[in-house]
Amino acid sequence: MVKRGGLKKYRFLRNSKGQSPIIFQKKNSKGQVWVETVIYLLIAFVMMGLVLSFIRPKIEELRDKTIIEQSSEILKEIDNSILTIGTPGNRRLVEVGIRKGSLIIDSDKDVLRSEIESRYVYKEPDKIIQIGNIEALTKSSGRSNIVTLQRNFTKEYDLTYNGEQVLKTLTKAPNAYKLFFTNNGISSDKIAIDFKAD
Repeated sequence: MVKRGGLKKYRFLRNSKGQSPIIFQKKNSKGQVWVETVIYLLIAFVMMGLVLSFIRPKIEELRDKTIIEQSSEILKEIDNSILTIGTPGNRRLVEVGIRKGSLIIDSDKDVLRSEIESRYVYKEPDKIIQIGNIEALTKSSGRSNIVTLQRNFTKEYDLTYNGEQVLKTLTKAPNAYKLFFTNNGISSDKIAIDFKAD
């Protein structure tokens, strides 16, 4: 039985024995649907956040691994080009794409070096690993690692950058660098190799 007046929102029922009425409030179904929807969305966002917090570092590690391997290949390509440059006056070009880290031409020490800050542990930490002519060293630095790939030319070559004994650093850039190097003949019983980047 529904009473008129101010009690339209309520429904009165008597139990099976005819005792006093039990009052039930009508449900606001639209409001309940919205509350449930918001709760489900919040739960979904929390779950996605947890999944991303676990997956994102793994994705960064895989990306860093790829970049380190590409840097190693670039150093190997430069090394091979220098070893096969031939007679004085010959000039070679290698395109160097740097997506992370830097390529350092240390002409004072006759060394080419690639340095990358990475989450990925490349080779055995704190130990120099020889990969062909390239030396790889991983050092821990807080949550990340500093991976150094180095080719030492001290014994055979005298490196310069634009005709000078300087330290030149090529950093991350949207376009690949054009790295030229020229055989300038013999200098102090070594083959003089001059680098220039555009």
